[in-house]
Amino acid sequence: MSQGSINPDLAKERQKATFNVENLSVLLHGGPAKLKRKRYIENIVREDPFYRQLKPWSYCSVEEQYETALTKHMHVKKQIEKHGLTDRNDLMIYKQSAFPNETDPIGINTGMFIPTLEQQGTEEQKAKWLSLAYQEKIIGTYAQTELGHGTFLRGLETTATYDPKTKEFILNTPSLSATKFWPGGLGRTSNHCVVVAQLYTQGKCHGIHIFMLQLRSLEDHSLLPGIENGVIGNKFGFGTNDNGYLKLNSVKIPRENMMMRYSKVLEDGTYIKPENTKVTYGVMVLVRSFIVRGAALHLAEACTIAIRYSAVRRQSELTPGGIEPQILDYQTQQYRLFPLLSTAYAFHFASTNMTETYERISKQIEAGRLDQLPQLHALAAGLKAFTTYAGSAGIEVCRICCGGHGYSHASGLPKIYVCAVPGCTYEGENTVMMLQVARYLMKCHRTKQQGKSLSGFVSYIGEPMEKNSRMDDEVSFTCIVKAYKHRAARLIEEAAKQMQSFIQSGSPAHEAWNKSSVQLFLAANAHCHLFCVQNFIDSIRNCKVDSNTSKVLYEVCQLYGVHGILENLGEFMQDNFLTGQHAEYLQKKMLTLFDVMRPNAVALVDAFDFPDHTLQSCLGRYDGQVYQALYDYAKMAPMNQTEVHSTYYTHLKPLMSADSKL
Repeated sequence: MSQGSINPDLAKERQKATFNVENLSVLLHGGPAKLKRKRYIENIVREDPFYRQLKPWSYCSVEEQYETALTKHMHVKKQIEKHGLTDRNDLMIYKQSAFPNETDPIGINTGMFIPTLEQQGTEEQKAKWLSLAYQEKIIGTYAQTELGHGTFLRGLETTATYDPKTKEFILNTPSLSATKFWPGGLGRTSNHCVVVAQLYTQGKCHGIHIFMLQLRSLEDHSLLPGIENGVIGNKFGFGTNDNGYLKLNSVKIPRENMMMRYSKVLEDGTYIKPENTKVTYGVMVLVRSFIVRGAALHLAEACTIAIRYSAVRRQSELTPGGIEPQILDYQTQQYRLFPLLSTAYAFHFASTNMTETYERISKQIEAGRLDQLPQLHALAAGLKAFTTYAGSAGIEVCRICCGGHGYSHASGLPKIYVCAVPGCTYEGENTVMMLQVARYLMKCHRTKQQGKSLSGFVSYIGEPMEKNSRMDDEVSFTCIVKAYKHRAARLIEEAAKQMQSFIQSGSPAHEAWNKSSVQLFLAANAHCHLFCVQNFIDSIRNCKVDSNTSKVLYEVCQLYGVHGILENLGEFMQDNFLTGQHAEYLQKKMLTLFDVMRPNAVALVDAFDFPDHTLQSCLGRYDGQVYQALYDYAKMAPMNQTEVHSTYYTHLKPLMSADSKL
């Protein structure tokens, strides 16, 4: 953490904490050894003079951001080798610290290109390409999304047609809308990519498959014949990444370049389909688990900045003529920030659960046991949508809570936001993701109607539910979970009945689905919300911490559950499961929890253990020296490096001259 003079208000906040911050940090980071290791690696980055001499991100053009990112990547690679970092978690910590809320233009090589080869390639294919990709002798990306199609994979237009005479696939972009568009690192960085295309052989289309394609010469990086490629232009954020486009004109690749671990095309063109089409879900689940983790981190960072700043910033009057209070003392500020803080904690535990579940089930997938994959795929899709929606909206609230200074890049919040918000659309647009969850829930509902049992988290579907809540003013975890289960189960039941009603009235199944899609979305959203609440409760019940830390986590968890009901009160009261009296209990409990959490607010964000060089925020500094930091940031602005700016001579002086014709 930062050293030096601590702002007195921030120092008092830390003294008021009722729990040991270090104990909670240990829990959040997986134990004392892992926390110590995290800090050690972050400190390597913090003390490295290379990073301190780089031009600040917010003062760079997009081209400078991209070039700086590549410069960083080269340095990171050397430092990783120097310090002998090989563990996956160590590498992730170092890279996150070196690229705070930035994307590495070569990151897709590690994040998607290599995992695709590992999961979809044969042993021969992995032997041919994996080592080169690990060493970055080849740099790859994942080309799936097209100008005209994204989440709807079956609609992708790029074709791969097999020619048995030459034993080659011919890749084509048959229309403008088939142009690959958006893949990270595709514009100018990558020399290889895995292309998702419609497979044609023996006159038939066999749907989307994955093909290895070399884009550029390994000698001079020039494009190979038949390939048109470039960057897509400036985006809302992600200036460090050269997102690109790709057009293919009869590009020939060997038959062996089709990923054939599961599907195969024989030399004569015979197609052999996989035993189970769901085996391709593995990479998607892995990537979406990363996105959920990112959503939790981004929201936690934003809460850290906003709550620390709210403890330092003093404004207006609570008592006439009295000292200006900390804005964190205003109940309206607590109403906006404390539920978001509880959400950040809920998402942290949801992310941890998802990662652990994936690691456990991925071993079963490797062994060919796929029975739990549909439930994991639905959970990954749902949590990806649920956390990125809430996380992005929450970051914006945190920015607004910082007043005018939140609008400045100096706050660090705009950078976090533009890094987080693409998660709502990439790797599956969120509404579509929720409808994928809904489709799985409808299957579960039919299974239950057929008298069969459901296992795992979805077992609550179709179970007899109480008609009225027994909630009192204590608002226990038991009552909270019952309310969330009732809401989700009812919305699932209503969605199923609504679809069935349309079908019985003569609507085709697809039309009934579309006419019920809002109800289906609400059901899926409620299911994901239930998971986050139930998982949060289970996580704090099962964790081993001291009683003071446990009490604080209980309060944070209770606020997450209570606030979630109040924000969606109509869905909980619609069938009178909750009454007006229950709503009064919940409202009173929420305000009580604000008072209880107020002394621990700063300590709770400190426990996330974000170093200053990761937050990159003048407002969220650990020492609270906000105004000096803002002043120093302003002094660094390029326009302040000369007393008289060049535009004075080119524009202002002529404008103000006596003989001006204007």
